[in-house]
This record gives sequence, structure tokens and C-alpha cells, in this order.
Amino acid sequence: MTGFLLYPVEPILYLLCHYAPCYEENIKKKHYFCTSKFMKMDFLALIDKYYADNPPLKEILLCHSRQVADRCMKIARIHPELNLDAGFLEEAAMVHDIGIFMTDADDIHCHGEAPYLCHGYLGAELMRREGYERHARVCERHTGTGLTAENIAERNLPLPHRDFLPETLEEQVICYADKYFSKTHLGEEKSYEKVVASLQKYGEQGVITFRKWRELFE
Repeated sequence: MTGFLLYPVEPILYLLCHYAPCYEENIKKKHYFCTSKFMKMDFLALIDKYYADNPPLKEILLCHSRQVADRCMKIARIHPELNLDAGFLEEAAMVHDIGIFMTDADDIHCHGEAPYLCHGYLGAELMRREGYERHARVCERHTGTGLTAENIAERNLPLPHRDFLPETLEEQVICYADKYFSKTHLGEEKSYEKVVASLQKYGEQGVITFRKWRELFE
């Protein structure tokens, strides 16, 4: 990739993706190649498989996902006692939002049909078809601080009525890190207070979980 885009995007997206450390060429340079006990994934090839025909959305996905992955890797480095699988953390963080292209969110160039809330569940189905069950679990369990079947039924959400809660430490780390970054404000990191305020709208349990994660991971 050169320093110039081959397609038109908004100026702010151009600046963020080509002068911030999260566009595709930098992602290749920053790939950590950490050891993992599970099947290796070429996440850039996998993303390109589904996003080659939508370059603006691909850039947004890569920028956001790299921010989340970097925060996950930092947690793995500063907490060796947690024995996190750093290779898997990077892979799963880079594909946790891979289902967004199937949803309808015009402001971030998603031109699919499903409600945006379904992107985790749809991404999990895609990952399972590709043979990545462990990554699929991350996709479907990163919404908020996780969703219970009761949450889904009470709020009449367009999701299967079952629990989608992050269970493993790696699932929790990615879910935690993701809360600090938005796809509409690339390059920015939310404050802890802002994240808590956004979670508060959906009940106290999400805030309690997030605070517990902060104590464990920071």
C-alpha cells in the first residue's frame, strides 16, 4: 500500500487511516507473530476475502480492529501472570467485527440488510464456516459486556435467545478493550468515564462487569 488511496473517501477518514498507525501496511508491520496453541489465521487475507469490494469499510474495520488488538496486546504484556494466548488475542481482535459488512449502517459504509446489532452473531457464523470456532465465540460475545438470553428477550433484540457472555480470559480482554474504541471516531480512545456512561444506559450489571475487568486488566 502506498500513501495514497485509489478510491474516494471522506477527508477525515483519509487522514485517520493514512497518518494514524492503524492502516493496512502498518498492520502488516506490527503483526506480532506470537505463538498460539490453536490453528493460525491469516486475518488480513480473511478480511480481504470479504471486504475487497468495499475499500472504505475495510479501512474502518482495519483501523478499529488494530486499536482493539493493540490494547489487548498491551494487557497481555503487562499481565504475564494471566497467561493469555497473545497470538490468539491479536487474531481474534482483528476479526471480532468481521460481520459488520452484512449489516445496515450507512454512516460507516455498511450496506447489508441485518440490524447492526447482529454483526457479532453474523460474524460468528462466518468464522465457523471458515473453521475458526474459538474466534467465532469472540465475535458473538463482545456486544456490551455480553448479553444474556434474559437481556435479549426483555429488550426484544433481533438475536437468538441464548447467552452470549465472554467466558474465557481472552474473550473478556477483547470485549473489554473494544469498549474504548468507536468506528465513527477512528484514532480516538474513549475515557473510562465515557465508557461507563455508555454502559449505564443498559443497566448496572454491565458497569459492574466492566469495573471488574478494569481492576483485572489495568
